[in-house]
Amino acid sequence: MNHTAVLRDGALVRLRPIRPTDKALLRAGFERLGPRSRYRRFLAPMPRLADSVAAYLTDVDHHDHEAIVALDDATGAGVGVARFVRRADRPDTAEAAVTVVDDWQGRGLGTILLDRLAERARAEGIVRFSALLLADNRDMLDLLEGLGPVRVVDRRQGTIEVEAELPAEGAGAELQGVMRACARGEVAAAQRSSTPPSTTT
Repeated sequence: MNHTAVLRDGALVRLRPIRPTDKALLRAGFERLGPRSRYRRFLAPMPRLADSVAAYLTDVDHHDHEAIVALDDATGAGVGVARFVRRADRPDTAEAAVTVVDDWQGRGLGTILLDRLAERARAEGIVRFSALLLADNRDMLDLLEGLGPVRVVDRRQGTIEVEAELPAEGAGAELQGVMRACARGEVAAAQRSSTPPSTTT
């Protein structure tokens, strides 16, 4: 499933499934995330990536838990990752998250990763993505509620959960809009299932 993509500014990235040997690559990418990006991703302060978290994020089965990494074609450095985790209670639904290192945000990489993730999800029988968002912006919550296929399905303790049906191709404009809003910091996205119960070693 290796794939090369061109970003809006002409930069090349290579996309491939994550491997158990990618722990160092993931840690290096984590170091390129600022505190705000880390908080948006994990819904908690995360000064370092614990061994248990790195293992969970890289040891995936590529069926119920998929992760795709983006590598800078020029340097081989990890610059983004997209993943889904199938929900045990609803096997046709998966929790999705996309993370892009700070200095690569705003270049279209998140959309490319999300498209590839949706492609893999469809191949595994998944028909919708869900995501857990920090709900600290009333204007953006109103916008999310008006996005049609993107539905707010739950609210609790400062978070909302949204769901989006996967279209026949790509990730869909509505879901891309949510992810772009998250990347801009207007809404913070994090994934419940992508963080193990303990984030300390």
